Amino acid sequence: MLLLSKSLTTQHKMNFQDIFNLVGGALLLGVGWWCREIWDSVKRLKDGLQAIEVDLAKNYATKSDINSRLDKIDSVLERIFDRLDGKADK
Repeated sequence: MLLLSKSLTTQHKMNFQDIFNLVGGALLLGVGWWCREIWDSVKRLKDGLQAIEVDLAKNYATKSDINSRLDKIDSVLERIFDRLDGKADK
């Protein structure tokens, strides 16, 4: 009992080990927080990427759309070439 009361009443001096434990704990707390933030950010990016992948599949141009537009471009180019050939003959 005397030993317990004596240790409670004496002032505790901080030695190197106590300071090291305190600084190390604070550093680990900071690193842990930073890792958690990075983990959450990566998770949000993955979720966003998955949403984009799903949305992209809905917005692709179909093959028939592309073929019809290429046909229109071909017809315009044919008219331009015909006009150029007509001017070259004059």
